[in-house]
Amino acid sequence: MKFAVIGGTGLIGSQVVKNLNAAGHEAVPHSQSTGVDVISGQGLDEAVAGADVVVNLTNSPTFDEASPAFFQTSMDNLLAAARKGGVGHFVILSIVGTDQVPELDYYRAKALQENILAAGPIPYSIVRATQFMEFIDAVMSWTADGDTVRLPATPIQPIAAKDVAAAVTEVAAGTPLNGIRNIGGPDVFALDELGRITLSHKGDHRTVVTDPTAGMFAVVKGDVLTDKDAHLAPTRYTDWLS
Repeated sequence: MKFAVIGGTGLIGSQVVKNLNAAGHEAVPHSQSTGVDVISGQGLDEAVAGADVVVNLTNSPTFDEASPAFFQTSMDNLLAAARKGGVGHFVILSIVGTDQVPELDYYRAKALQENILAAGPIPYSIVRATQFMEFIDAVMSWTADGDTVRLPATPIQPIAAKDVAAAVTEVAAGTPLNGIRNIGGPDVFALDELGRITLSHKGDHRTVVTDPTAGMFAVVKGDVLTDKDAHLAPTRYTDWLS
C-alpha cells in the first residue's frame, strides 16, 4: 500500500515511515521541510495524491489556547485533500484521556481533532497513547528550580516512542477502526515518583518535591491519563532508561 505520512520527519513519524517501508509498503514522509504546510494547504494535494492511507502525525507548535485553531485548520485542509485524492483510511495519534481534561487547552485541542476526524467523510482510526517516556525530562524541566523539581503525584503510564510508532504502523496498515485504540506502557507511576527514579538513574542529586499545584499535569484529576485495559507496550521505563 501507499502511505502519506504527514509529520513524517518527527519523533514518531520518522519511525512509522521506516516501519512501513520495512514491511514492504511505500511510505513517503511529508513535513514543512519537504514543502508541505498543513495550515496554508501548500503541497497537500500532491502529498496525498494516490495514497491509500494518510497518517497525520503533525503537532501544534504550542500547547496553549492557539492549539485548537491549529488542529481545526490542519484537519480541515488534510481531510479535503484526502477526500479529493480518494484516500481510504485516515489515521491520527492522540492522547489517552484527552477528553477528560478540559482544563488543558492542548487536550481540548486534541479532542477537537478526534471529533473532526470522526465526523469526516473518510474511514478512520485514532490511536491514543499515554505519555511518552521521551518527554519526562521536559516535564521535569517545567518546574525545576535550583536543587529541586516540583511534581504532582498524577498517575502516569509512560510508553516508549518506538512502541507508539509500532502501534501506529500496525493500525495504519490494517482495516480502519472507525474508532479508538488505546495504547500504554506496561507500568503506572505517580509522576513525582517517576521523577525520583529518573534523577536517581542519571546520578542527578536534585530533590523531587511533591507539589499538587506544580506544572501542567497538576490539573489532572484521578487516573484519567492511564488505562489498565489499553494495549500494553513491552518496554518498561527502567529498561528504557538503561
